[in-house]
Amino acid sequence: MARKRAGRSKNERASYETESSSEMDAVKETVPEAEAEALDAASAGYAEIEALKAEKAKLEEELATQKDQFLRMAAEYDNFRKRKKKKKLQTYDNAVAATVEAFLPVVDNFALAMASEAEVSEDFKKGLELIQKKLDGAFEKLHVASFGERGDAFDPEYHNAISRVDDPEIEEDHIVNVYQKGYIIGDKIIRHAMVQIKE
Repeated sequence: MARKRAGRSKNERASYETESSSEMDAVKETVPEAEAEALDAASAGYAEIEALKAEKAKLEEELATQKDQFLRMAAEYDNFRKRKKKKKLQTYDNAVAATVEAFLPVVDNFALAMASEAEVSEDFKKGLELIQKKLDGAFEKLHVASFGERGDAFDPEYHNAISRVDDPEIEEDHIVNVYQKGYIIGDKIIRHAMVQIKE
């Protein structure tokens, strides 16, 4: 029984060796084919990688173009918004300036009444002062500011000099007397100040 097993074992080994040998021969024959297939696969993979790189570069270029267009559009919109806001403010300033300019003669006459040294009662003076405070408050709410005070430096952009006088208390090219105050809203001059300056 043991011999029989051993015999079978030898037969099986011989058969296995024969099969292995023939498989090895088959593998040896197919190696060049396998190398060619591997090269083809590698070549196809390389071509696919190159195609993906080209597609990536194209997409990056499109993205950069879209980003540039978006930034330009955002800048144009921002400029448009700023121009619209500025125009709106200018329209408001122009309307306020026209309104204020219409009643500046009344303000001037009231200032003359306040500066008058005529004999009047204390109650009358207090009434004038209250009216002056109301006028100042109204100008403040409208963002209208007055300018042109004695001692201020003369600026031809804001002041109209009607004459030159001598005054030992005032520096040269500074305002000595103010005949009419100037008024401004924002950057818009409603009226230039009419002044005398030191010679």
